[in-house]
Amino acid sequence: MKEIKNNNKKSILKKIFVKISRFFGYEIIDQNNFEIPTLNKSLNEEISIIGAKSINLPLGEVNITRPVRALDIIIRTCTEVNMLTQNKKRIFEKEKIEYTLKSIHSILQSINSGVQLKKIKVNLKVIDHNSKKENLEKINNLFKSFNKKYDLINLDVSKFTKNIAKTNQQNQPVTTNQMSNMANIHQSLIEAKKSEDLIYFVEDDYIHSKNAINEMVLTFERISSQIKNDLFLCPTDYPYLYSKAEPTQIFLGDNLHWRKIDETLCTFLTSKKIVDKHWSILKSMCEVEHYPFEKPLHDIYNQELCISPIPSLAIHCTNVNSIFGLSPNVDWKKLWDENK
Repeated sequence: MKEIKNNNKKSILKKIFVKISRFFGYEIIDQNNFEIPTLNKSLNEEISIIGAKSINLPLGEVNITRPVRALDIIIRTCTEVNMLTQNKKRIFEKEKIEYTLKSIHSILQSINSGVQLKKIKVNLKVIDHNSKKENLEKINNLFKSFNKKYDLINLDVSKFTKNIAKTNQQNQPVTTNQMSNMANIHQSLIEAKKSEDLIYFVEDDYIHSKNAINEMVLTFERISSQIKNDLFLCPTDYPYLYSKAEPTQIFLGDNLHWRKIDETLCTFLTSKKIVDKHWSILKSMCEVEHYPFEKPLHDIYNQELCISPIPSLAIHCTNVNSIFGLSPNVDWKKLWDENK
């Protein structure tokens, strides 16, 4: 009986201590059973609280001074063009619509998997160029299967072509495919102007892991709160990042390590504040085909922090030999099969 009384007394004292800790905003860890009593969670669950605190053990918590209010995901699709250059085949060698559907599926699955994302507004837009009706129906049915609303914008390339230089920086003619790509990017920037907070610009050949969107949003909050400034996040650990040895900076995200990078392609997450600040540079990417194409982005990264994850949160489904494609040390086939 004495032992039972002692256990009850310890239990009561523990409950009181937990309540006091919660009141003062502290988190306590029971390292015996790997639980956080103040959160009613185990250590292998998502323990950060969006808009409030980012918790990473054993470093403790970062108070969020830059909370995320909303996320607009703008997906650029073109199911009739296999690859921009049209002279190589993608990994798995499927029709382009297969990559588009798997890309969208992975994004929707990632949104549903992110428990913290339920606390913010997530808006979805598809800017499509010239896809067949049957492919648009497949895209629509996919959104329906996830019970997600989205806005479909049918791109009118003619609205933008008059502002696109007909020769590029290498003094070569700009192809029709590249012009439509530039027009699609321009339309996505216009849509970004209407957003409330974060924007994720994404092409339709990136397949995401289930934790991708949640990790990007919570990492944006954590690091922007630490550096007191908004930033860029690229979801992909590109192979070209390992083509030369150069110094970098390492950051701790929500659940992954991230590193500073100076170059990305045109899939990235940032804020409306950043888009407004660098509007003219971003828009120049839609007016002149630079060399490399993403050079205006790289110029912005000289002023703003841009980071990418290790390991990758998304794979870019290009040719297997492309240095801008498949991320190293990732099970590509598994990610492909998970997004049927």
